[in-house]
This record gives sequence, structure tokens and C-alpha cells, in this order.
Amino acid sequence: EDYGEQLAQYLVHGVDVWLNNPVPLMEACGTSGMKAALNGVPQLSIGDGWWLEGYNGKNGWSLDVGKEKESSNQADADAIYELLEKEITPLYYDVSADGVPQGWVRIMKETIKSSAPNFSTRRMIKEYAEKFYSKAFRGFEKETS
Repeated sequence: EDYGEQLAQYLVHGVDVWLNNPVPLMEACGTSGMKAALNGVPQLSIGDGWWLEGYNGKNGWSLDVGKEKESSNQADADAIYELLEKEITPLYYDVSADGVPQGWVRIMKETIKSSAPNFSTRRMIKEYAEKFYSKAFRGFEKETS
């Protein structure tokens, strides 16, 4: 409630994992997660919205919850806690001798690498131009010739 640019700015600063667990099939689009990903924040999300297309197995974690007819809050919570306890937290705290969490940094870099070219205004405009505007323009040229 009352989510806006200022709140989004605070949320993205200093976030280590972007947890997104809406009711399955109810994700609007995921622009906040996209923004976090562009800033190197790995995602922990359900396979819905942008994460359905954005997840590549190396840039975060995908929850396979809620695929049944009715999602169980307890099953969803169990899946989240299991990932946090067994994969995410150990990876985050696994640091090299010089104090760098190399595995975590690798996921952060992959998050940026996989998100930046695919979830940007440039991609959106290019797709609109190729799929819609060029066809409309060709149709307009035929009408005016």
C-alpha cells in the first residue's frame, strides 16, 4: 500500500536478496524486481511475472510453489525457509580469505548480465518498433501511396 518511487528507492538500497512471493498467477509484472536486478540484487521469486522469463538458474532462485490448484501458505513458507537456510544464507556468508563472498558476487554479476539487456526501456522500444510500429507505418505508407 502507498508504494511509490521514494519507497522503492529505499527498498533497493542495500538489499541482498529480492524476495517476491505473491499469490501464484497474480504477479502484476515485477518492475520492482527488475530494478533491483539491474542493481545486482539476486531474486528469490515464484515463476510468475517477469521472473518466469528472467530466471536462468544462475541469477537467483525460483520457488516452485503454488502450482497446485490452491497454494498452501505453509508449503510456500517451508520452501522459502528451506532455500534461505540451505542455499542462500550459506552462500552469502561463504567468504574467501580476503573477505569476499565470491559465489555471491558471481550471482550478483549474472543478475546484472542477464537482466540489463533483456529488461530495459531499450528492449521495450525495439520490440514495439519491430512488432507494432513498423507494421503500422507500412500500412500508413500503402494508404498514402
